[in-house]
Amino acid sequence: MRAMLAATLIIVGASGLAAAQTAPPSGAVPGVKPKPVATTPIRPALQTPAETAQAMTAAERQAIQSDLAWTGDYNGVINGEASDRMVTAIKAFQKNHGGKPTGVLNPQERAQLTAAARNLQGNVGWKLLADPVTGARLGVPAKLAPQQASDATGSRWASSTGTIQIALTHRKEAGITAAKLADQEKKEPGRKVSYSAVKPDFFVLSGTQGLKKFYIRGAFKDAEVRILTILYDQATEGTMQPVVIAMSSAFNPFPSGALAGPPPRKKVEYSTGTIVSDDGAILADREAVEACQSIVIAGQIAAHGNADLAASDRAHDLALLRIYGARGLKPLPLGSGAAKASVDLTGIADPQSQGGGAAVSVGKAGVSPVGSNGGLALSPAPGLGFSGAPARDADGKFAGIALLRPSVVAGATNGAAAPQAALVDAETVRKFLVSNAIKPATDAAGDAKASVVRVICVRK
Repeated sequence: MRAMLAATLIIVGASGLAAAQTAPPSGAVPGVKPKPVATTPIRPALQTPAETAQAMTAAERQAIQSDLAWTGDYNGVINGEASDRMVTAIKAFQKNHGGKPTGVLNPQERAQLTAAARNLQGNVGWKLLADPVTGARLGVPAKLAPQQASDATGSRWASSTGTIQIALTHRKEAGITAAKLADQEKKEPGRKVSYSAVKPDFFVLSGTQGLKKFYIRGAFKDAEVRILTILYDQATEGTMQPVVIAMSSAFNPFPSGALAGPPPRKKVEYSTGTIVSDDGAILADREAVEACQSIVIAGQIAAHGNADLAASDRAHDLALLRIYGARGLKPLPLGSGAAKASVDLTGIADPQSQGGGAAVSVGKAGVSPVGSNGGLALSPAPGLGFSGAPARDADGKFAGIALLRPSVVAGATNGAAAPQAALVDAETVRKFLVSNAIKPATDAAGDAKASVVRVICVRK
């Protein structure tokens, strides 16, 4: 019976197809050949990890490479180029964190990678700076090598016990080449070179020197030679390997542009504040109100005036502002809500994002745990101006405060990557307020749009 049914379907389908092939199109004139129908080719969807990587901007790829280097999954040049090594590193990160090794990061995995890299950078005290002697730019693990000294030959950083030593030296030497410089460094007593790369204008060496491992990157311009040397005990290799990769990428011996890392602070910066008491207390992002000549609070109808910075929490980047004489403020209830799979963010976008306006808007973001310290990442990151925006869960209860941060790329020279977002959980916020004599409102959910204000920081 089933075979007969199948045969019947085949016959009917075939006869229908034949009819479709022989019947003239609707509106056709007998004997006149119809004009060909114009078609638009459909671009095939991206299918492979390599194609997905190629579709990204160079800055996005560079940021991913940098973060993967910090997590120990990527060992290569952080240059923003799509490569098999980058895809392999993504798969390794996914596998190491219990995910499916697809080679393509989903938004939650990207946020997890970012947070993991920032956590590792914080652990070593990663800083991008300009050498006071030469002006060369480099990254330094300030917590691992806190002792710094400079003289006419260059600058040095070291740990208290000498297990980690970093030196940036310079000298004048006419008629030099990268090959000659590399040969000179190879002849230093006790050095055994295991890797060597010599290019026309720079060289790289690595290997062992006694009981330590070394990494050297040198370059020259005209008759000026600048060499970065990193020495570290082999027992610290697990910690130092990603640091060395980041230092190599960040090293710019003859800079001509802006220092790599976060962009300079804007002279006028916009963020969102959350009203937490009816007498003028406002919760804000600490970094958004740092080093302000004046802080102006703008309500949705009129400006409330200048605010004072009453307190701050550097560990969690929270700030408490106070305005005086304001009336009709509606504090946001900060009840017992908690961050779940997703939250609603209520904030006031940067004026440039809304044609100079100051409208309050609501956006959704996923929440995922990151790092070993209980951090929370938001993905996708909200737009500029939303830093300090309150987050509420599906039940309308307070879940925390959103913070936006620019992604720090080791050695990036062509602009900062898109900001990343984190969530300071509700309990941390409540503890901060209580420690500053603010009793949070805990009544019904209320209207979050009525409890946010625009915070304007004016810097010198």
